[in-house]
Parts: sequence; structure tokens; C-alpha cells
Amino acid sequence: MNMRENDRVRIELGDDGVAQVRLVRADKMNALDGEMFARMIEAGQSLHDMKGLRAVVPSGEGRAFCAGLDLSNFGRDRGNEPPLTERTYGNANLAQQVAMQWRKLPVPVIAAIHGVCFGGGLQIASGADIRVVAPDTRMAIMEMRWGLVPDMGGYALWRGLIRDDFLRELTYTNREFSGEEAHAFGLATHVDADPLARATAIAATIADRNPHAIRGAKRLANSMPDKSTNDLLMEESLEQHKLMRTRNQMEAVMAGMEKRKARYEDV
Repeated sequence: MNMRENDRVRIELGDDGVAQVRLVRADKMNALDGEMFARMIEAGQSLHDMKGLRAVVPSGEGRAFCAGLDLSNFGRDRGNEPPLTERTYGNANLAQQVAMQWRKLPVPVIAAIHGVCFGGGLQIASGADIRVVAPDTRMAIMEMRWGLVPDMGGYALWRGLIRDDFLRELTYTNREFSGEEAHAFGLATHVDADPLARATAIAATIADRNPHAIRGAKRLANSMPDKSTNDLLMEESLEQHKLMRTRNQMEAVMAGMEKRKARYEDV
């Protein structure tokens, strides 16, 4: 097992290629301060370049997945930050990238959510491909409470997950809802009393599949909201062509190895 850790995020890569990514600011319910933003971006970049990676399971240490912004630090040391409109990470600013990077990873991400998942924490969780939530998790799209709008990629990530009128109500009122309700709304994939065990089991199943096919399937899934039918049909064909070509090449190599092995055995 390979482990990397800083004062905000711990990554453990198992022999099966599943990376456990744990937020470790438990004393603050993993709330988001400037350091947490920086360390999460660092973790995402590390995962993107990690060899042998097949799936990722983000979770939170202690009593919460993530309580959202650390209001005790909100607004401090912001003078040197670029404007929110500046695209510092491709199509996103720093705060948006913290959530969007999970969707941008080439492998599936299965979030395990428990305790509290508010505001930015919910937007981070929404970046996952799959979300497993404890039934009593406290959740909210919290930003309106502070007179703000969700701005960590939430709207881009919620598209296709939750019915439009539910999203509007939850955003406008910032009311709290449970993990059970999140499942009914579409914000949770599964409800489980042990979300980390369930998420890890799903990740292990994914890790056992053809990694090239899994990555191709994620690329196609990411393309669905924005591409036309014609473009999606072509992308399907291109992905399958690459897989079949690779498979044929691998089968040819294996066949050659078997022939050489048989020849040596006959000598």
C-alpha cells in the first residue's frame, strides 16, 4: 500500500488500485479553509498522475464528510487571490476546481458521505461519479444563508442529478435535508449505514474491470450532457475502436508468447 499525507488530506493507494482519500481536519469537521483548498487541489493533481489508479473513494475523518466553508477564516488573506472570473484551472477557478476535479479524474470516484455535508462539502461530493450516503447525514445547499450563490461547480455537477424544481427549492431556502431525502432528490446514489464500506466495495468491483474500458466509459459519461446525439455516437465508436484495437494487439502478443512457449517445450 502506498500512502501520502499532509495536514488536510491523506491518500492511501491499495494493491487493487483503489485510492482512499480522507479529509483529515476532523477537529473542524473537515471545513474548508484556504489550506484545505490548496491541499485538496494538490491531492487531485497527485491522483491524476498516479500510476495503477483504478478508482477513488473520498471520505471524511471524524464526525463529518465536510461542513462547508470554515467561516472563522472566511475572507482572510484574500487580497492576493485572482478574481473569481479568472480561469486558473482550465475551465474553473480554484474553488470550482476543488469540486470539479473529481469529475475530471480519468477513473471513477465513489464518495462516502456521513455526518454533515453542507455547502461546499455537498458540491465536492457532487463531483463524484457515485455517492453513498448514511441515512442520517445532515445535508444542505447552504450558500443562500450567507447571501451567496453556490459557486464551487455545483450547478455544472447537479445538472442531470436532481430535478430542477427540487434544486431551486433547496438552493433558495437552504433548508437542511437527510441522506434519505438526498436519495429521493437524486443527490445520493445509495443510502447505507456504512457508506465507506459500501463505497469501497463498489470501488473494488470497478477496479476488477478492464481499466481502459472504465476510463473510456467515464469519458463518454462526462460527454453526455453537452454533446449532440451525432457526436456521442461517434465518440462511442471511437472509444470502442481504441479498445478493440488494443485488445487485438494484446491477443496477438499473447498468442505469440504461447507459440514461443510451445516451441521451447518441444525442444
